[in-house]
This record gives sequence, structure tokens and C-alpha cells, in this order.
Amino acid sequence: MRADLKTRALIDSIHDFETHEVRSEAEALLLEGKLIKDYRPRYNIAFRDDKRFLLLKIRADERWPRFQTTRMKKDDGARYFGPFPHSSALHATVNWLNRRYGLRVCRVSSPGETDYKHCNADIIRNCSAPCIQRIERTEYLARIDEACAILEGKGRKGIFDDLRVEMEKAAERLDFEKAATLRDVWQNLEKTINPTRQFTRGRGVPTTVKPTEDLADLGDALRLAGPPRVMECFDISNVSSNHIVASMVRFTDGKPDNQNY
Repeated sequence: MRADLKTRALIDSIHDFETHEVRSEAEALLLEGKLIKDYRPRYNIAFRDDKRFLLLKIRADERWPRFQTTRMKKDDGARYFGPFPHSSALHATVNWLNRRYGLRVCRVSSPGETDYKHCNADIIRNCSAPCIQRIERTEYLARIDEACAILEGKGRKGIFDDLRVEMEKAAERLDFEKAATLRDVWQNLEKTINPTRQFTRGRGVPTTVKPTEDLADLGDALRLAGPPRVMECFDISNVSSNHIVASMVRFTDGKPDNQNY
């Protein structure tokens, strides 16, 4: 097989290669994205920005929790799921879970009667209307736990068995539109809740940081006269060569200097 010019140039640039065995397309995407961000290879354009795969979070401080998407995991006491490489499948799965369990989608932290007046989710029976106490909090939290269990892959076989039965019944009734909708739910669930492994490389993140010792080591590594006192780091982001944005963070004596960011 004759390769095109681009492929021949790529082959000529290969110095060495490794193979990684993965169990699914989702694992392959997650690993590919991580390696591209780590090594920033010349020929890979996708995944080189700072955008991360989507996560789902449930905030523990909300009386009526809801699913929220985010790209950054924080130490805020929230419950996180993911990352998920297929964003469209994730959004479709979350919409299905919200409808299935009657979970709220409004963005206010503590919805009340005023919010209910401007919402139609209860009218079309997509929400259990916790804002007007139409459901007990214990029951609502139990529904949240069931939805979270699905995201964690628990009871996976039972969920797919139920969907298969519903699809077969819809087909028997000649309700092919319903059957097609259930098929889409099935496919999105498969992409979202398939178990994936996390890949790490190298020594990992240190569990403790000792600024004085670490600064001394850094000074030695850089052959400085002494430990560095001020460090400034710049991050430049480009979107298709336009919309250039820059940010700077500063550390003084090994500690974040937030006022000079």
C-alpha cells in the first residue's frame, strides 16, 4: 500500500513506539487524550488544548441535589463521576436519568414556589417537583442514589435487560418510534457507563509538598545561585489562531501569590 506524503513524513519521524491494550473505545479515547496532553506530539492537533473530558458532580450541600457537568474536579465535598469521553452520549444519558427518576434540572441551589411558577418540567412529568414538597426528601435522595448507581455501572445487566424488554414490547405494538428512542438510550448508556480504567505514568503527584526543600532542589537543578524566590508561569491559549488569551500565576517563596495573578 502506497502511503501519502503526510503519512510517509509521519513514519520517517517515528523513533520508537509502545502499545497499550485497552478494553473499550472509551478507554482508548481517555488514554489518547492523556498522552497527547502529556507529550504534545507534533502531528496531533486534537486534545492539545486545556479542555478536559466532562465529569458529573452532585453537590452534597444542596437540599435537592441535581446532576451538573464540569471539567474540573475540586476538593469541595461533592460526588464526582467520570471522566466521560463521549459528551453527547453523557448529556443524553443524564437527560434520560432525570426523566426516569424525576430529578430536578433547575439551576437554583434551593428552588421554591416562585421557581415552580416559571417551570414546566412538572407539567410534562419530567420532574417530581421537590420545590413544592410534592416528594419527600428521603425519597428524592433515594432516587438520586439509584441514578448514581447506574452511572457507577451497578445493576448494569438489569438496566439493559429492562430496556430490551421495553424495546421488544414497543416493536410488538408497532410503536417503532418508541423502540428507536429506547435503542438510542441503550447506545448512549453503553458509551457512558462502560467501566474504564485510569492510566498513570511516572511517579505521580507527591502527597506532601515541602516548599523550602523543594525550592532548594529546584535551584540546584536549574544551577541557580540559590533557591528561586519568585516564579511566574504563563499559559497562552489559541482558538484556531484567533482569540488569543494569556494568564499568569505567581509563586513567591514557594507559596501562591494570588494578588499578583
